[in-house]
Amino acid sequence: MALKPTIYKIDLQIVDLNRNVYPSVKLTLALHPSELPERMMVRLLAYALNYHEDLEFCKGLSAADEADLWQVAPTQEIMEWIEVGQVSPDRLRKAVSRAANIKLYAYGSESEIWWQRFSEDFARLSKVEIYRFKYEEVKVLIPWVDRSIDLSVTISGNDLMLNSGDNHHTLSVSQYL
Repeated sequence: MALKPTIYKIDLQIVDLNRNVYPSVKLTLALHPSELPERMMVRLLAYALNYHEDLEFCKGLSAADEADLWQVAPTQEIMEWIEVGQVSPDRLRKAVSRAANIKLYAYGSESEIWWQRFSEDFARLSKVEIYRFKYEEVKVLIPWVDRSIDLSVTISGNDLMLNSGDNHHTLSVSQYL
């Protein structure tokens, strides 16, 4: 019998001072059985950083032909293709042919090694932006993961200030490419 995903209900308040965007959204996120909680939180941060009313979470790990998040126009053109983690250049190369813009949010204890290995391959791809979260900053969020999460994210420059109940944390996102 296959394991089922764990469902999370999230009330997300976004204060994006960079783009003057201030939505409050209710989300339902599925954590795939093979997905780690910190990956789900990075997906949530990528959502906040790229918020658009048409941005949606995809099947992610369970669908090889979909992004982690994407924004699809009414014409069915994929406007934004957003990946999370340390994906291969081949995966993004496929996305380049399908989407207007591609973003990758890398994180992990070995993301620097991954970047050194693939940076030249990524540099050859058009329409691709690659960002990095420091794993030490992301792993602080693991205890925040609960079946019901009330999260406020304030974005200013490259900093994200997070508040959830009594928890407060600031992390930065830096651009590789």
